[in-house]
Amino acid sequence: MKYLKFDTPATKQAADLASDHKLHNLGLAYLDRVFWNLPDEALYEEAVFRNEGKLVIGGALLTNTGQHTARAAADKFIVQEESTADKIWWGEYNRPFSSEKFNALIARMQSYLIGGELFVQDCYAGADPNYRLPIRVITEKAWHSLFARNMFIPVQTKEEARTFVPDFTVIALPGFKCDTRIDGTRSETAILLNYAQRLAIIADSAYAGEIKKSVFTILNFLLPNEGVLAMHCSANVGQAGDAALFFGLSGTGKTSLSADPQRRLIGDDEHGWSDEGVFNFEGGCYAKVIRLSEEHEPQIWSAIHRFGAILENVVFDPTTRKVDLNDERITENTRASYPLAFIPNVVPEKMTRTHPKNVIFLTCDASGVMPPIARLNPTQAQYHFISGYTSKIAGTEIGLGIEPQITFSTCFGAPFMVHHPSVYAELLKQKMAKHGCNCWLVNTGWTGGPFGVGKRISIRHTRNLLNAALEGKLSDVKYRQDKLFGFEVPTSCPEVPADVLDPSSSWGNKDDYWKKYDALAARFVENFKLFAAGCSDEVTKAGPKRLAQS
Repeated sequence: MKYLKFDTPATKQAADLASDHKLHNLGLAYLDRVFWNLPDEALYEEAVFRNEGKLVIGGALLTNTGQHTARAAADKFIVQEESTADKIWWGEYNRPFSSEKFNALIARMQSYLIGGELFVQDCYAGADPNYRLPIRVITEKAWHSLFARNMFIPVQTKEEARTFVPDFTVIALPGFKCDTRIDGTRSETAILLNYAQRLAIIADSAYAGEIKKSVFTILNFLLPNEGVLAMHCSANVGQAGDAALFFGLSGTGKTSLSADPQRRLIGDDEHGWSDEGVFNFEGGCYAKVIRLSEEHEPQIWSAIHRFGAILENVVFDPTTRKVDLNDERITENTRASYPLAFIPNVVPEKMTRTHPKNVIFLTCDASGVMPPIARLNPTQAQYHFISGYTSKIAGTEIGLGIEPQITFSTCFGAPFMVHHPSVYAELLKQKMAKHGCNCWLVNTGWTGGPFGVGKRISIRHTRNLLNAALEGKLSDVKYRQDKLFGFEVPTSCPEVPADVLDPSSSWGNKDDYWKKYDALAARFVENFKLFAAGCSDEVTKAGPKRLAQS
């Protein structure tokens, strides 16, 4: 649309909800048109008019993100400047980028946008008014603006829009390609965060998850400075006000397991834990939907088949407009974005003034040896939080194949942790101790053998185990101490076969099981050497023992 002079559906209303705080401070001048804070309906019309997506049965907007169907994790950089240089956990996930290169890239981006059209959404990240961050999301695509409305908390009135001043701005430009020779980036794609300028740039990627995770990374840096634990977790609350947190990487079941009809959902992915309680960072859900079943996940199924939802990279029939959630030909990482209100039994405020009674670490064990549930003591909880053991599931990052990759992602979200892991672990330790939380390690991965031999643990069994833990039904059952890890494993649970609780019983060869389990213990020990210097001896010793030591 950049060089064509004709009206689009929302042209006449483009500035009706504009902020007095315009885009000139970003050097964005000589723009053809800016669409300010358009509502869902107008963004649907704009997206369809611009051929950015198609309407499918039920009313969802179906889009395709092109070459990027997952996060470009290797292309994320943080600008290294004086005010934050000694506060960032520099390394694999937080790569330094020079201020000079960033400023030069911004100048090229400003030139690129001359004569162009942009969409702006003024929103808040964080449901708690005491800690929310005013953010501005500027996009080339209408559907990305709709995504921002789904995933964050948009302004509600014309007056609120007019007076809005962002504290952080995200600019998503899938059409802008970096030049590695000029910009110093790894490729034509880049995700650049500049805390001094309060600015994030997403270049050459239409994958909407980059917008969501950039904001999460921003909050992970800012909130711990206020004593708030930023968490890659879902959260819900029971009828008695008992909150629960579900930590885990993409593909471990955070979204599915927290959407429990017996409990009210606070949020499915990102939260803060303050001295006042737990609050959602977002206003929506971003669910992985490959092979989503109406029978097993009716709430999420209903949410993604209605107006207001966005489907990313889902295969559909252009004639009948029916979607096929089982088709992985585009990617395994098919996604749906929808407002939290689409799920029944949600907490409308997206926060609770009560504190968690249970903290659950979700791990997807691709080696097939971990028990489906185990109870951790406080030091074991710190050890496993810092370790963050799981398996990366196909499609969630560029370059992953079909077979899951065993990984350790500290705090169950290492790519988004900006401070050293010990900062988050210490906050978790303090809050759990203060509020008397139980901690559970729940395996949603394989049983009966590793990936390719065994099978994925039944979600029905996982739900029954979780429900028993959350309802206190595992308080009085008998436990066994795990031979290698030392945590406690229940020997019985209501509505779960006893043999499910003992993973070794489903292996054809017990010697193979113990060799595999011992190999996993060795991986834990080796990984924790990266963090031992910042941890007490007590926490380090809470890790597993090798077979020869047990």
